[in-house]
Amino acid sequence: MDLCSLRIKMPLKLGDQIPDFSLSDQLGVSRTNKQAKGRPLVLFFYPKDDTPGCTIEVCGFRDKYDLFKVLGAQVWGVSNGSTSSHLAFANKNKLQYPLLCDTNDSLRKTFKVPKVLGFMDGRVTYVIDRKGTVRHIFRDLLNGPEHIKEAIRVLKEIQNQ
Repeated sequence: MDLCSLRIKMPLKLGDQIPDFSLSDQLGVSRTNKQAKGRPLVLFFYPKDDTPGCTIEVCGFRDKYDLFKVLGAQVWGVSNGSTSSHLAFANKNKLQYPLLCDTNDSLRKTFKVPKVLGFMDGRVTYVIDRKGTVRHIFRDLLNGPEHIKEAIRVLKEIQNQ
């Protein structure tokens, strides 16, 4: 069951605290915003499991996962796929990080991740600092690899502060 808070009416912006949420990942493990505090979090929303663009993006995060760990960050992907869909997608691509199952789009709606052309789920990456504050928002539906580069750049900036 999703327990997302709907207290945010406007899209998240830089400096906002992320809303409370609890979603299961591909293994059925509950992931909450409270678990993320204390370490930076890269929370990326992607449209759909096993599509070409999304596969490139999740594999980009996979390939740079060791660098994310060195930077002290957690990486969590989010889409509306089911546990079984996410598990198959994660296993097929050897992902080391959780994919959150936002089956009713509650977290996507809470974060106000936009639809593209009114029907396609958007691709947005949030870099959140150890206190739960949004430090960077990157939106680009077609350039999945740039999401990884932007997240690393911002995490390095946070680390140097």
